Amino acid sequence: MPYRRLPNTDQARVRALKAAVEMGEMYNVSDLAITLKTLFEARNFLHRFEAAQIYYTQCYNNQSRASRKHQMNVKTARLYISHFIQVLNLAVLRDEIKVVHKELYGLPASNTVPDLLSEAALVEWGKKIIEGEQLRTTQGGIPIYNPTIARVKVHYDIFLESYERQKNYQALTNRSLDELASMRGRADELILDIWNQVEAKYQGVTPNDTRLEKCRDYGLIYYYRSSEKVKEEKEISC
Repeated sequence: MPYRRLPNTDQARVRALKAAVEMGEMYNVSDLAITLKTLFEARNFLHRFEAAQIYYTQCYNNQSRASRKHQMNVKTARLYISHFIQVLNLAVLRDEIKVVHKELYGLPASNTVPDLLSEAALVEWGKKIIEGEQLRTTQGGIPIYNPTIARVKVHYDIFLESYERQKNYQALTNRSLDELASMRGRADELILDIWNQVEAKYQGVTPNDTRLEKCRDYGLIYYYRSSEKVKEEKEISC
């Protein structure tokens, strides 16, 4: 005998609930396999559940689209910040800038480039480099060129705006996912209630294939075990 299994995706949950709701719109009350109370609850919940699913999909798509452009901004900002630090280190090696001035940038005396792999590191070091260069030049230091701090700042600001926007997108996506996840339990309860009522309604229907078909009309999902599937295929071939 095939066994039923509750949906394990949101799309499948929606399909299961829709099937029951659509049956309620097609048949008279006396012909329904579920109660009006269950039908009313399923219809109202389906509307909210679909809306939550659509909103999550929109949030996720917005985040994904923005992420592609954001990654380009991250790459460009990392390139300019890293290049500026390398030029600064070379200027120190050539004695064009005193090594003590590296403290203005929060940089170590050693001629190394900080780890800029994470976006948080880019936020931190971009700010330090811009403020450090501005402070050094206001004290009479010769500005660094190729790249200038103005060019670095342009790309840093673009990255920073993109970084904040991406965080907002992520927050919206996470909240919408949490809202959707909080509704799944109720969706499963409704589906299980509907399926139990339907199977109880048609338990006496024969043959079994007819009973299963009537249940499937209400969205019940049946699975055959592998041994049953093989047996069924053999019987058909005979």
